[in-house]
Amino acid sequence: MFAPLQNDTFLRACLRQATEHTPIWLMRQAGRYLPEYRATRAKAGSFMGLATNPDYATEVTLQPLERYPLDAAILFSDILTVPDAMGLGLSFALGEGPRFATPVRDEAAVARLAVPDMDKLRYVFDAVTSIRRALDGRVPLIGFSGSPWTLACYMVEGQGSDDYRLVKSMLYGRPDLMHRMLQVNADAVAAYLNAQIEAGAQAVMLFDSWGGVLADGAFQQFSLAYTQQVLRRLKATHDGQTIPRIVFTKGGGIWLDQMAELDCEVLGLDWTVNLGQARARVGDRKALQGNLDPNVLFAPPEAVAAEARRVLDSFGAPHRGEGHGPTQIFNLGHGISQHTPPEHVSALVETVHSHSRALRR
Repeated sequence: MFAPLQNDTFLRACLRQATEHTPIWLMRQAGRYLPEYRATRAKAGSFMGLATNPDYATEVTLQPLERYPLDAAILFSDILTVPDAMGLGLSFALGEGPRFATPVRDEAAVARLAVPDMDKLRYVFDAVTSIRRALDGRVPLIGFSGSPWTLACYMVEGQGSDDYRLVKSMLYGRPDLMHRMLQVNADAVAAYLNAQIEAGAQAVMLFDSWGGVLADGAFQQFSLAYTQQVLRRLKATHDGQTIPRIVFTKGGGIWLDQMAELDCEVLGLDWTVNLGQARARVGDRKALQGNLDPNVLFAPPEAVAAEARRVLDSFGAPHRGEGHGPTQIFNLGHGISQHTPPEHVSALVETVHSHSRALRR
């Protein structure tokens, strides 16, 4: 159904196999920092008009690959498509973040929650298949979802939050309601990611963007436990190929030892984590993904290159030879800013490829 893969560097690194260079892709690599993305979004009329149209989603997913020799593509979508399919009414105002028309803030609202009919998300799966065909084997395609906890944050707050007052009030005041919501979310996310795999995603990623706002103890109970539920239910293989699973918890570095026990292949790290120390703690149990500070990309290209080399040197020489060993997938420590100069990304990608090759000599 799909063309043979020409560049499997990313997938090999996910599976802790030796590669000729350190693969690189960027969170939000298809986005507002690219003028061609802004032009396509204007044609679509809105963010949701873009995300729900498989042709537009395919177009913007491939745009960064036309500019940069990246080693993976990631589905253009949003982490909040699942609660939108639950009927919460997702919208995006230009220049603003997501909002839900009907937040989930009381017992009755939680009781109404249910795993959505996956046909309501057919536009996502159609986009996955369309993108995979358009890639024509150039690089692998990553599918993704928000984690159960991160989805719950948006569902209760109704939008992004500075203090998470509403969701934490429910967590501490009515933990039974929070667990009920998280269970529905975990069931939905597992079904959603498995459908992406069936549609053509070659790896999947869970974005636990707000796991790091939780207290120790609460993180394990309300985030990590439900992330693990999702992971255990994901397809390990499809069409004879292993499907790597990536977990990224922003602010999760303090729980790295516990996260190393997750049933996944790759741990994503934000920029606060020292990669060399993380490698020592995790060993070769997981590949590590990360972790350049996205704001480095506002510095001059020579400074971008220097910081990229520093991150690679921090991880150290990756696994070489047969079998499995420590590997890195280069990425940012969070999503790329919409204000990033596109030419600075060129400096980053070129440096990661060239310097990582030098580390293997």
